[in-house]
Amino acid sequence: MLRRKPTRLELKLDDIEEFESVRKELESRRKQRDEAEAAAGGEEAAAVALGAEHKSREQLINDRIGYKPQPKAGGRSAHFGTFEF
Repeated sequence: MLRRKPTRLELKLDDIEEFESVRKELESRRKQRDEAEAAAGGEEAAAVALGAEHKSREQLINDRIGYKPQPKAGGRSAHFGTFEF
């Protein structure tokens, strides 16, 4: 393996200004997104609380992604053959 001297990196004023502007932009986007989620989450929570059906978190996730779980056939005997415990 070849050895070489470490490279020196210099941080310039332009780099710092660019970093600060990008950071502020990302923070403003995050605040807007959080406010939008809070507003939507509050409406969604109210709709769930007022609804006749009280679904579990797992059921809500399954509904959102479109997963329809099928009930398992049988019971204990289906897993262990004809043995009964």
